[in-house]
Amino acid sequence: MLSPFFFNIRMPSSLFALPRLMITSTPSTLLSPAMPSSTPISPCLVTPPSVLTLLFGTLLLVANAGDCRAVLSRNGTALDLSHDHRPSHAPERHCVLHCGGFVDDGYLNGVLSVTRALGDWDIKCPHNAPCSTPSPLIADPEFNHTTLTPHDEFLIIASDGIWDVLSSQQAVSIVRRALRRHDDPHRSARDLAMEALHLNTCDNLTVIVVCFSSSETFSTPEPVSSLRCCKSISPEALCKLRSCLEGEDAHGNN
Repeated sequence: MLSPFFFNIRMPSSLFALPRLMITSTPSTLLSPAMPSSTPISPCLVTPPSVLTLLFGTLLLVANAGDCRAVLSRNGTALDLSHDHRPSHAPERHCVLHCGGFVDDGYLNGVLSVTRALGDWDIKCPHNAPCSTPSPLIADPEFNHTTLTPHDEFLIIASDGIWDVLSSQQAVSIVRRALRRHDDPHRSARDLAMEALHLNTCDNLTVIVVCFSSSETFSTPEPVSSLRCCKSISPEALCKLRSCLEGEDAHGNN
């Protein structure tokens, strides 16, 4: 997620003009005032992929760089409000190759699983090269916005430790069931993180759940994911199936 150190120390005050600019400007216009080229940057500064969400009334703004993800639950259906920036995605891979980088086994330059991040200056400016040189790793965020409706229940903002082992729909279903039990967004975020741990996630876990309504207003059940669906067979049906199979074997032997 967005590093507090980077946000508080390195980000200029012009960042707070983004909510208005996101709707009226192009990405290049947005980025030009955000970090002047003369701003001193510590070469050892490393910050993770990030996602930023801003809510103004019913207008929800999302900016992301990397593989953190923002997912909206609308009547129990997951809606991705951000896109993962990974070398495995064709448009991102094309940008990497165009800027002189390479992709090895799904990793940018063989070491990074993302194509966009705020830090990792050793890749952006290797061997004291000028930072104006095109880099295969960029910090350009992708912007998205949506208008909330009465059907929008909650927002999940989470790091890749969640999304490596759970789909967006699975995460929404887990949080929705948790909210039905206790209507506590903090506990539901913890429940989601614990589920990822049980699935042996290998990456860091950061989860935020933002509720827009009480779970009492949840009406339709969430869609059932086939990957998480567990079905059983009754003893009676099992006996009938065994009899049929044994009958076929006897017929075949004759």
